[in-house]
Amino acid sequence: MVPDISMTTLLLLCLAALAAGWIDAVVGGGGLILLPALLVGLPHVPVAFVLGTNKSAAVVGTTGAAITYVRKTPLDVPSAVRIGLAAAGGSLGGAFLAAGLDSAVLRPLIMIVLVGVLAFVLLRPSFGTAPAPSGPVTRQRVIAAVLIAGLGIGFYDGLVGPGTGAFLVIALAAILHMDLVTASATAKVVNVCTNIGALAMFTYQGTVLWGLGALLAAFNLAGSTAGARMALKKGAGFVRGVLVVVVAGLLCSMAYEQWLA
Repeated sequence: MVPDISMTTLLLLCLAALAAGWIDAVVGGGGLILLPALLVGLPHVPVAFVLGTNKSAAVVGTTGAAITYVRKTPLDVPSAVRIGLAAAGGSLGGAFLAAGLDSAVLRPLIMIVLVGVLAFVLLRPSFGTAPAPSGPVTRQRVIAAVLIAGLGIGFYDGLVGPGTGAFLVIALAAILHMDLVTASATAKVVNVCTNIGALAMFTYQGTVLWGLGALLAAFNLAGSTAGARMALKKGAGFVRGVLVVVVAGLLCSMAYEQWLA
């Protein structure tokens, strides 16, 4: 399947992939930009193809951000691997069920996620700026992280996807008492696993537009690499305002498409 895409739509999708990579690397949640953009830009393409193409771009950008973080941030590799393996399994299951979704279900679901993320950012002024409280990391906490951040969020990532990076950062900081930079670095490693798991299933099902995905992946990689470097240099606080504006804009756009268009 090769969709008929105008040059204007293609340019806008590339810009969305660039912005998604940057925001995903800094605070997570790049899928909140790229997936809705694909749904709006490719209204006649089946949702399974939109989800698969989104993953083909996201896996490249997330991997680039993860490499940038890991080079400069201390990381609990054993915990990251355990959570990542659980997340890969969860995302496989979610992607398997995603083939049955249609846009009538997916759009409202993404809007609910957008509202939740927007509310969290607005109600937590310290999000992205203040370190999580310190504390011992017990075996029970690691197990909880594997179940919640691994299987749970991994399943969500395979099924829908938007907001996964942000949810992982929040979960890892809360459960394992990581500071947000370390949580972001760990989240990228886990997110690479979820993306690989979901993409493997979408590839098996034949629901990936590889040509479009490769182009979007290049822009996503450029944005994510720049975002990771900027986050390491300045911290994530500076992007809060941008994230609020972008999420609010996407909500308005999808609400218009859903009920007024």
